[in-house]
Amino acid sequence: MPQTPHVEKHFTAGEAVRDIVIGMSDGLTVPFALAAGLTGAISDSHVILTAGLAEVAAGSIAMGLGGFLAARSDTEHYVSELAREAHEVETLPEVEAKEARDVFESFGLSPDESSKVVESLRARPKDWIAFMMRFELGLEAPEPGRAWKGALTIALAYVVGGLIPLSAYFVVGDARQALWSSVVVTLMALAGFGAVKGHFTGVSTLRSGAQTTVIGGLAAAVAFVIARLVA
Repeated sequence: MPQTPHVEKHFTAGEAVRDIVIGMSDGLTVPFALAAGLTGAISDSHVILTAGLAEVAAGSIAMGLGGFLAARSDTEHYVSELAREAHEVETLPEVEAKEARDVFESFGLSPDESSKVVESLRARPKDWIAFMMRFELGLEAPEPGRAWKGALTIALAYVVGGLIPLSAYFVVGDARQALWSSVVVTLMALAGFGAVKGHFTGVSTLRSGAQTTVIGGLAAAVAFVIARLVA
């Protein structure tokens, strides 16, 4: 009797999604809060729009730079640990072999089974080092160009997210009227973005959408109230 082939459906684009989530969530929230706060004190949409676009530009650069430096730091850490592990495999092979056996035994292999696998690994130093990097240290080899890709993804996602709450100020001259349009558009965008994020990360789309909407809405509300009190 023919069987239906098993198809793996694991999601593997985790780093790209993480970068989009970081950039988009901040892009939707920070300019939205800024525009709402300024609207509490200024009635001219042009002024708010100018300040908002300046914040989007500065914020996207800052976020992208932060992502770039974080990725570079991860790469430098990996390279450093790789060199250290290679040195230890060469100079302390028995110590490293015991550590490898401990890893296998932690997965339920018997001491005899672990020893056989480790002996096979010792005949292939590169594979041994790669195994120790991944299973002893929990480090994966970074993707080439990861720093630049991550930085650009975060920056572009921030710009896209930031233009959504500012869109109403492009077409409505009165800031107070523009604010309500911005609130509707941005809360819808936050809900949709949260739902999509939940879908890709395996979280309930309803819960993820609600959480994102509440956080963004609270940030804008606090900024608006503070601006009204100070003005």
